[in-house]
Amino acid sequence: MKTGLIGFGKTGKAVASVLLQSQETKLQWVVRRSHSLEHRSVPEFLGIESKEPGLIYSKDEYTAADLIRRMPVDVIIDFSSEDGLEYYGQAAADEGIAVVSAISAYHQDKIELLQRLSEKTRVLWSPNITIGINFLIIAAKILKKIAPYTDIEVIEEHFKAKPEISGTAKKIAQALTLEEENIKVVRAGGIIGVHEILFGFPYQTVRLRHESISREAFGNGVLFAARHLLDKPNGLYTMEDLLTPYFQLDATLPERRLDTA
Repeated sequence: MKTGLIGFGKTGKAVASVLLQSQETKLQWVVRRSHSLEHRSVPEFLGIESKEPGLIYSKDEYTAADLIRRMPVDVIIDFSSEDGLEYYGQAAADEGIAVVSAISAYHQDKIELLQRLSEKTRVLWSPNITIGINFLIIAAKILKKIAPYTDIEVIEEHFKAKPEISGTAKKIAQALTLEEENIKVVRAGGIIGVHEILFGFPYQTVRLRHESISREAFGNGVLFAARHLLDKPNGLYTMEDLLTPYFQLDATLPERRLDTA
């Protein structure tokens, strides 16, 4: 699976590292806004032994259409900003290239653009693309359906300098139809990110908790998304769409035999 990566900040570098080390993907190129690192090899820059080209280009050097023609890809992965979509979106749709966007938030006009692009190709948008967080959200929605009478609180913990409520915590609250006042915020030290959903039953408590250890977790989510997206028909997808089928457990009871001896 040939991939192109848009964005090469801290998270983009972590995702590139995972892509380079995966046997499933071949990193063709990286596009970033800045001219620094232009034409550098991503494997060499990250200190990863790889035969993949993975060269870095600035978005001013080539149009997305030109870059795709020079170095074709099966999927474009976006960890840049909401404006990145304007650079590559139409070119990807015209060529039927799948898009995996992990942008944390889009304005309504960009969401409408995603929807238009999805008429011509497969598009996945997930503000938090880690498998763990999306599993947690689905599990929480199931538990709420089972026990709608429970008290539910969302607790999020991040590094001390993070000023706002995390977008992931807001997404969790929205998925569970909770108000933002149900989100409890903790800021301390260098915590990368912890999200917990607390279900308060009358006689028991259930806690669903996800802790980010490193940004490479986003790369694991990208691999899962790309692997499952390529076989889908055109359309706009979420990580929940890809994960939900795994919750359809086989409910068939095994045949039981009673010993009569």
